[in-house]
Amino acid sequence: MLYRRFEQLIDIFRDAPSEAPPSGVWAFYFYYLRQVWPSFLALLVVGLIASLIEVAMFSFLSRIIDLAQGTPSASIFSEHSGELIWMLVVVLLLRPLFFGLHDLLVHQAINPGMTSMIRWQNHSYVLKQSLNFFQSDFAGRIAQRIMQTGNSLRDSAVQAVDALWHVLIYAITSLVLFAEADWRLMLPLVVWIVCFIAALAYFVPRVKARSVVSSDARSKLMGRIVDGYTNIATLKLFAHTDHEQQYAREAISEQTEKTQLASRVITSMDVVITTLNGLLVVGTTGLALWLWSQSLITVGAIALATGLVIRIVNMSGWIMWVVNGIFENIGMVQDGLQTIAQPVTVTDRPAAPALKVTQGAVRFENVRFHYGEARNVIEGLNLAIRPGEKIGLIGPSGAGKSTLVNLLLRLYDVQGGQILIDDQDIAQVSQASLRAQIGMITQDTSLLHRSIRENLLYGRPDATDAQLQEAVRRARADEFIPHLSDAQGRTGLDAHVGERGVKLSGGQRQRIAIARVLLKNAPILIMDEATSALDSEVEAAIQESLETLMQGKTVIAIAHRLSTIARMDRLVVLDKGRVVEVGSHTELLEQRGLYARLWQHQTGGFVGVD
Repeated sequence: MLYRRFEQLIDIFRDAPSEAPPSGVWAFYFYYLRQVWPSFLALLVVGLIASLIEVAMFSFLSRIIDLAQGTPSASIFSEHSGELIWMLVVVLLLRPLFFGLHDLLVHQAINPGMTSMIRWQNHSYVLKQSLNFFQSDFAGRIAQRIMQTGNSLRDSAVQAVDALWHVLIYAITSLVLFAEADWRLMLPLVVWIVCFIAALAYFVPRVKARSVVSSDARSKLMGRIVDGYTNIATLKLFAHTDHEQQYAREAISEQTEKTQLASRVITSMDVVITTLNGLLVVGTTGLALWLWSQSLITVGAIALATGLVIRIVNMSGWIMWVVNGIFENIGMVQDGLQTIAQPVTVTDRPAAPALKVTQGAVRFENVRFHYGEARNVIEGLNLAIRPGEKIGLIGPSGAGKSTLVNLLLRLYDVQGGQILIDDQDIAQVSQASLRAQIGMITQDTSLLHRSIRENLLYGRPDATDAQLQEAVRRARADEFIPHLSDAQGRTGLDAHVGERGVKLSGGQRQRIAIARVLLKNAPILIMDEATSALDSEVEAAIQESLETLMQGKTVIAIAHRLSTIARMDRLVVLDKGRVVEVGSHTELLEQRGLYARLWQHQTGGFVGVD
């Protein structure tokens, strides 16, 4: 029950304070720390009391030695029972209590709770990024930065709180206790503090700078390794294991070199601090012995001084590694900011309304778009698609067919013009509502590494089992789903499909994708050669289902195969981002333009069409 109370102090899934996290390192820290300030305030108070108790124990040691020297052994307990009982209470009750509270706050509340909260908020924000964001980086590196940033921010914050009290309390109380014995005992400690701070001031920024570089190299290595695993089939098909090993070897070599450079600074700092610590122990102990020889301090003061400086020396080593760890973690956070704090490029307008599709008319008006290069991929494109009309997009590679579809889905924002659905500008409505009204079947179907059922329910999460089974039947996926199984013994709809659906054949993945869109039943349908991965027999079998699926819908098909072209009401030919021809199959052949040439290239060499 006690553990549960502390584990619930931080709400993992609380809403973030703002849409986007700040891009500055310290602002980024404050952004998350202010969300858990009660836990950190409690940690500060508990840490203060625990540090005071630790120092008090050395004072107790000095006091006990002086009492033993100045009090007859037979009467020490009777004369000083109250003082000794107080020491017992502090050591046996208060010390375990406050150290226990410290551990509960750190290990039950802050470590798991704050870390998960940061990861949740960062993941939620990164999911809003545009398609271009994910296409411009390794998926492994993005995931690595999301995972490491939460850990690093939490560790550096907790370590800073712990180090703060240990440094302040030990330094201040040690100086006070030394001054009470003899002010000259303070001198070695004052000199040591100054030199210790100077050493940290010199080395820590260098550790931080090199940690940023090392963290970036580590993220790069993770990205390359995950990229190889994700595309393992391609790696094996082209027999490029040696090439992939070399690719990873370069990243491992770079990461090792960067880590070694950071370690050089750490090693140098360790040597300097160890030397300073030796000087502190020798100086303080030697001075204490000299003062005692002059009858200026007691034996208890020697025990206090020697015990405290040994504790300070041990603590200084811990502080050195903590400070190093803090700045190494800050370096990792700074590295993570490169990914996490990027502004979202495709955003909803404030209070954007939901798209309402009543007819399904789609209109492109003077649309311009480019991916950053000088030439527009789409240039002044105008196209009106009537409600319920089925059009085929034709054109050579690079004509802009897929880009046009991505713009309609608002995976990218247009740089000029507008796209309207039932006279509603898609830039003014919410992205979620826009994509909810569009079903899409792609040529290269990628499934989630989850069960068949979960992949299908992506189309309609609230679908009943009966609706799910009907979509499976209409897509002819019921022919293979009951026979599927995975390594964990799950079968049928519960079998997992592997990353990107690699455990299924291309035709099986395509039928799952068709069933998913059948289940979604959106009023606008986009097909990027939906049957390309199917053999002729299966394609013919589900053709009727596709015809049923397209009824009453506005359909845009990126067409490559003749069977797809034949079903379209109108064909739109694109070239260099413009509409160059529009008409039926027969009309376009008669024009003897680009479409006719594409048709000849596709049919002449394979089926002997004159």
